[in-house]
Amino acid sequence: MNGVKLNSLNVAERLAAVRELGESVKQGVTPTDEVNNHVHTIYSFSPYTPVMAAVKAAQAGLQAVGIMDHDSVSGCSEMLEACKAINIASTAGFEMRVDMTGTAVEGRKTNNPDTLNNSYMAVHGIPATQFGAAREFLRPMNAARIERDRLQVDRLNDILGEVGMAPLEFDRDVAALSQAAAGGSITERHILYALSLKLIEAHGEGMALIRFVREKLDTEVPAKLEALLLDPANTHYAYDLLGLFKASLVPRMFVQPGSRECIPIGKAVQFANDIGAIPAYAYLGDVGESPTGDKKAEKFEDDYLDVLVPELKRIGFKAITYMPPRNTLAQLLRLQALCAKNELMEISGVDINSSRQTFSCPVIMTPPFRHLTESTWALIAHEKLATVNPDLSLFSSSNPMKALSLAGRLTRYAAVGRKIDNRHPERVTDQI
Repeated sequence: MNGVKLNSLNVAERLAAVRELGESVKQGVTPTDEVNNHVHTIYSFSPYTPVMAAVKAAQAGLQAVGIMDHDSVSGCSEMLEACKAINIASTAGFEMRVDMTGTAVEGRKTNNPDTLNNSYMAVHGIPATQFGAAREFLRPMNAARIERDRLQVDRLNDILGEVGMAPLEFDRDVAALSQAAAGGSITERHILYALSLKLIEAHGEGMALIRFVREKLDTEVPAKLEALLLDPANTHYAYDLLGLFKASLVPRMFVQPGSRECIPIGKAVQFANDIGAIPAYAYLGDVGESPTGDKKAEKFEDDYLDVLVPELKRIGFKAITYMPPRNTLAQLLRLQALCAKNELMEISGVDINSSRQTFSCPVIMTPPFRHLTESTWALIAHEKLATVNPDLSLFSSSNPMKALSLAGRLTRYAAVGRKIDNRHPERVTDQI
């Protein structure tokens, strides 16, 4: 398999490569019932193009994969085409941050480690006919984010100047790592990755770099990470450094997002509902050890979850999305009970944005989470049906099944989703 072509920076080349390979990418793979609706690509921050993300998911035995980039839908069409080529189910969405002013949790820390009063939300199951509308909706937010990125690089350069390092040049060192010119976003991870590459170039991979990080950048290097950074066979070196800096340097360089970047939560939710997508709050919960390695132990929304979840329902959210490996079983059973009480769909997804992460998530196959697989098949049916007929959106007021309970609709839609021909999802109405 030609991984270079699958991860090419030329969209046409990588799509041609995956179409040529087709289902051969799954040779020798033992299929599972696993699914993942939260995979980042190069259109936010990731080592994977949408084509490569689809292939990696298939090679992990997943039956469905969903693209979820920050402030961007530019990879969505490519992901859907790649999944058709290799016969795996797909979903498309984006992630954004919103302002919580005027809500019952105004001024509190919810699911955003970097700031109070701003929350992450996901927009799942976007009908393919609405990608253009989503792109226009996100355009001003993305532009505002890039302006803020420039200010953050300036702050980081102040830190670097104090220790005798040459500054990062935004366009050359940071933007060049992104797909901003093609509608992708630039995130704090791009900035930290650029810093990691510059440090590796200056100090090599080993103890000299570790000493510089500790002594000059005043950053603790835990023993576990030190062992990784001293491993000459470590192929994830820059990503490991990035994870370290995410916790230590972001607070020192962070610039608070303004109202152009983080719009009111009600406005974002209304847009998602208007285009027939599914707005979902991204539950974080009090964090112990982060599976992505870039979040420190910290308290988030668990202390007032009983207030937050009904408020989400009032605002217009249709779902809560969460990552089963990230929280304790007690945390997630409590969340599940609140979702059931408030008739909110549960959507799972493990945030993939690093080469060190595996696409497999076996915990979803355990009894407390098996229903998340059914939710994914319902999500898939929703997305494909709403692309053909907006009235068939899962939460449409014109849905012919609107009289059913949410659980009843999810069961019906999951049955449809499982029968869809992944190579021809446009024929979904044949399965109703």
